[in-house]
Amino acid sequence: MMTENEDFEYVAPAVVFPGQTSHEAAYRTAHDLLSRRFPVEALEILEPALADDPDNIGLRSMRAWAYMLRAQLAKAEAELRWLVERDPSDAWSQHSLGRVLERQDRLADALGPLRLAAVMSDDYDHHAAVYRVRNRLAEREE
Repeated sequence: MMTENEDFEYVAPAVVFPGQTSHEAAYRTAHDLLSRRFPVEALEILEPALADDPDNIGLRSMRAWAYMLRAQLAKAEAELRWLVERDPSDAWSQHSLGRVLERQDRLADALGPLRLAAVMSDDYDHHAAVYRVRNRLAEREE
């Protein structure tokens, strides 16, 4: 039970008004929802837009993120493999694919995409993921 001195912040999902059905609006709204951890609502926005444009890389990236947040790892993996096939130089897709494989405990499979993402981006988190997976694999071999 909250006391009168406690602050409470209610975070509501984004409102989608009639006529806001363009791919750009769907992308913006889905990104907003996903950044606030509303993957179900984001998928409700993304699916109609993807029905119109199934090869839209931005929308498919948002759908992969939504699947990752929902822990629908097989769907996320399929989406990310499609994205990596289309653009192997996309560090986000490579890293995300590696993370999804890691979450499925497929560490040997995860290492390749994680290494690629780390080299391409030089991002600390990407290097940390490679280190973490390498260590987990080494522990298994002991």
